[in-house]
Amino acid sequence: MLLPLMLMTLLLAPGPASAQESGLESLRSTGEAFRSVAKKVSPAVVNIQVEKIVQGSQTPFPFGGQSPFGDDFFRRFFGIPMPEIPGRDPHGRNPSPRVRSQGSGFIFSDDGLILTNNHVVENADKVNVTLTDGRNFTAEVIGSDPASDVAVIKIESDKKLPFIPLGNSDALEVGDWVLAVGNPFGLSNTITAGIVSAKGRSSVGITDYENFIQTDAAINPGNSGGPLVNLQGEVVGMNTAIFSRSGGYMGIGFAIPVNMIKLIRDQLIDNGSVSRGYMGVMIQNLTPDLAENFGLDTSKGVLISQVTKDSPADKAGLRQGDIVIEFSGEPVDSVGPFRNRVALSPPGSEQEMTILRDGKRKTIKITLGTLPDERATAQSDPSEVDELGLTVQPLTEELAQRFGYTDAEGVIVTQVAPGSIAARARIRPGTLIQEVNQQKVTTPAEFHDAMKKGNKDTVLLLLRQGDAIRYVALRRN
Repeated sequence: MLLPLMLMTLLLAPGPASAQESGLESLRSTGEAFRSVAKKVSPAVVNIQVEKIVQGSQTPFPFGGQSPFGDDFFRRFFGIPMPEIPGRDPHGRNPSPRVRSQGSGFIFSDDGLILTNNHVVENADKVNVTLTDGRNFTAEVIGSDPASDVAVIKIESDKKLPFIPLGNSDALEVGDWVLAVGNPFGLSNTITAGIVSAKGRSSVGITDYENFIQTDAAINPGNSGGPLVNLQGEVVGMNTAIFSRSGGYMGIGFAIPVNMIKLIRDQLIDNGSVSRGYMGVMIQNLTPDLAENFGLDTSKGVLISQVTKDSPADKAGLRQGDIVIEFSGEPVDSVGPFRNRVALSPPGSEQEMTILRDGKRKTIKITLGTLPDERATAQSDPSEVDELGLTVQPLTEELAQRFGYTDAEGVIVTQVAPGSIAARARIRPGTLIQEVNQQKVTTPAEFHDAMKKGNKDTVLLLLRQGDAIRYVALRRN
């Protein structure tokens, strides 16, 4: 009986020809799936063109350096304008330079609400939106959030507009097929396919709050703000950045997960900005060495290295040396995701957290405060630095790691006014100022004090960009 069954199995098993046909059929099915998604989502993906008028001229990146994320990283992180497009008005006069840039976006409701990146529309004087059917609209910026690089804009139409449904990024798994849609290099309605190559990337150094989906679907300049969709035609992420040493695609792209976007989107629509939860602690990852010293057999958790006086954490009874292992009922493994979860929790909400203190579990309830606007408070007093045309902020641990200054001290330049003394000296955002008039500076206050001293006609700065260090003497106006 066994032999006839074996012969029957062999007779029914596919041969080389049928195996090849089976493989081709599988490829056809995949192609049909891609085609179906493309037809479904393309009408709702838009091209965004932005205009802005700026004063002065742009200068090259200092020292000939290059960010590993491409120059677009600096434009997005600090808001550096795109290259100028010169021209004259009808009377032959030279107007202020008009700069133009472009990106992508996608309609997520039939009344014309569009999601895109903050860096696509930031500081725009005019935002134009073009649909794949050729219709053009002038868009209004409803709200934007530089810290997450999310923005909501709106166009008005007398007809309902095509839109893409938002999916569930938490359901994504590494290896899942995804499609990136957008306008790379201005080539509209471009679709590329790939897989999810990683999830939860939170130490990339692109935005303040990161939880990126990593994909090998080709993403290039101009894809920013476009959707990353699954095979059901649902948005699972927003294409935001590439890791590139050439400025072009090198196999690694990053997208903001849509579940994170949903929380930010709602606040932008309601308030035009985002308020974030605040605890008032300095935190660090629990390394194996630290875990051993704290008597733990795991390095999962977040170590509190400092508690700000009179902060929500201080009032809740948190202490230096506490180890956070749970927040709001979910385990805490590392700094990035924990920081995101606190920030996306509503200010004023009560949250329960579990900590380890002296090796014992302890439950603490904390009422979160509102995170101060770090971008506003980090700016230097304009009256102190207007003469140079730059602003600075303290070199935090995060910024030091982001720009490669972990072995240095100083203040970091966050903004340079086009055409200013600083711009003409090729000082750009990301430059580290280590000395002013041969006096070391480590805080904005020290920077201000040093600016008041020395030669009244010039200011001597010691600058660092990457590994390059130089002195610059700036003549005051």
